[in-house]
Amino acid sequence: MTHDYRSDPRNDTVLIDINGELFPRNEAKISVFDSGFMLGDGVWEGLRLYGDKLAFLDQHLDRLYEGTKALDFKMVVDRASITERLYACLKANNMSGNGVHLRLMVTRGVKSTPYQDPRVTITPPTIVIIPEYKDPVENDLGISLFTVHVRRGYPDVQDQKLNSHSKINCILACIQATKAGADEALMLDPHGFVSTCNSTHFFIVKKGELWTSTGDFCLGGITRAVILELARANGLTVKEKNFSLTDTYSADEAFVTGTFAGLTPVREIDGRTIGTGDRPVMKQLQGLYLREVTAKDLAQ
Repeated sequence: MTHDYRSDPRNDTVLIDINGELFPRNEAKISVFDSGFMLGDGVWEGLRLYGDKLAFLDQHLDRLYEGTKALDFKMVVDRASITERLYACLKANNMSGNGVHLRLMVTRGVKSTPYQDPRVTITPPTIVIIPEYKDPVENDLGISLFTVHVRRGYPDVQDQKLNSHSKINCILACIQATKAGADEALMLDPHGFVSTCNSTHFFIVKKGELWTSTGDFCLGGITRAVILELARANGLTVKEKNFSLTDTYSADEAFVTGTFAGLTPVREIDGRTIGTGDRPVMKQLQGLYLREVTAKDLAQ
């Protein structure tokens, strides 16, 4: 699967940052009145460490603060302070190298009573940083996808550009795919075109061209954007377009992208084997991506 990782006993004793204070993992707690717990009222980012730098941190913080602005959080911690907390948390845990993943979560804060109205929030936003040793398990064989009935909806219902804690549609999609025996869900947009997966972004290769959805109904993926930029910069024909399952089943290659595992091949969709397993375009992009995330001038 796209988020399989090697178990590491060091995770049992990691220090977790809650509002700037470090707690041992088994003592890290938030209030039952917190907006995130009570209502899923929050935004988050997943971050990967490469060497001593968090990959594409500027882009992740752009998306995080765009989300807090959209949700009208009264943020009292600026980007510089968040960045300082992230690296201080890594330092406190003596973490370095390529096998570290962080979850940065921001909720609206603690409420005075169980109610959705933001006006009953009585504290500044809750900010949590969870660092873990998570080395992805390489999957050369590829994952299987199942097309689910749960759709990626219109932005006037729930804007998919918000990386919110409210992930119930993705969770339902994941459940259906799991029940069908697949690794992840392939999700369609309201018009029936291929959109994205429940926790990753989806690409196919057709006759040497790289295709992905228009992006209208999926999260603005950081890794997705990097792959599109690298592909164009290296002479590949890239199309962000509407395409159907018929196009998908006959693809020469398929793969998914995400912060945690980078690029992961797809071997099968709805019982159809995708391509021959050679995957030259994906392998080229994997190499380009690895060079990008390990570059010395990687954006902090």
